[in-house]
Amino acid sequence: MPVTVGFDVYGTLIDTHGVVVTLQQMVGSRAADFSRVWRDKQLEYSFRRGLMQQYENFTICTRHALDYTCSYFKTPLDREQRDKLLAVYRVLPAFDDVKECLARFSSGDFRLYAFSNGSADAIETLLVSAGIRAFFHDVVSVDEVKSFKPNPGVYCHFLRRTGSSGSEAWLVSSNPFDVIGAISSGMKSAWVQRSAEAIFDPWGIEPTITVPDLSLLAEQIASYRSTTAP
Repeated sequence: MPVTVGFDVYGTLIDTHGVVVTLQQMVGSRAADFSRVWRDKQLEYSFRRGLMQQYENFTICTRHALDYTCSYFKTPLDREQRDKLLAVYRVLPAFDDVKECLARFSSGDFRLYAFSNGSADAIETLLVSAGIRAFFHDVVSVDEVKSFKPNPGVYCHFLRRTGSSGSEAWLVSSNPFDVIGAISSGMKSAWVQRSAEAIFDPWGIEPTITVPDLSLLAEQIASYRSTTAP
């Protein structure tokens, strides 16, 4: 039976800080800090909307987070500048290890899906722009159930959409909240610890495997399966 592998998109496949180059033209030396706060607030807004059951799609969360960040840094970007930043967010680059990683999966018994908080059209645009859409069987978006990760219903939706069981489905993510959410919903999960400074939340729920990057992920999942097979 093929293994289903769902890849988180923002921060795992796609470098959300790829917007820094454009930000440097607008906010100068504060660009990296601006990008970090924007990303943190984007996630916070999705968490809050999920808990409050007041869903707006991820693009709206991203726009509101940008508005907040402009206020936080006292940077009065005009509407044209903000629209330019949001447009860049739709064509962010993939990390350098992504294409090779996805190609390695093609030689094994795997089905790959992009699984994201982003809307399906936004994710399709991102994957095509990054040149990696062809590696994926399909895109699964939380927009289909009007909630966000790490709501357990989102992971159950992924399993239903992909016709998978939790025992044969993996989530690959650089976001600890996402890894914990997937494991709590019965899936296996690989945490991509892209920075040595990244800390996994101390909740007593550990990743199935931890990798520093995506370069040998296919082999590591295959090895885990072979060593745990009954």
